[in-house]
Amino acid sequence: MDLNATLILLVAALAVMVFAGWRGAQPPNPFKGPRMTPWRFIMLGAAALALLLLIHLATLFGAERAPWTP
Repeated sequence: MDLNATLILLVAALAVMVFAGWRGAQPPNPFKGPRMTPWRFIMLGAAALALLLLIHLATLFGAERAPWTP
């Protein structure tokens, strides 16, 4: 995956993370019924994806992992 696709996906994951965090922090409204969308789980999933994309971005810029030493 190239740099442009990684940056676009990273921005999208951050936007989903912020939106889901905002929606998950809203107080429940008992008159509307239960919330059926797991906003906090979506926020955590987007944060995990953003972390993986940041690692991929670092490898695109030349970062290498340290060798294993027993």
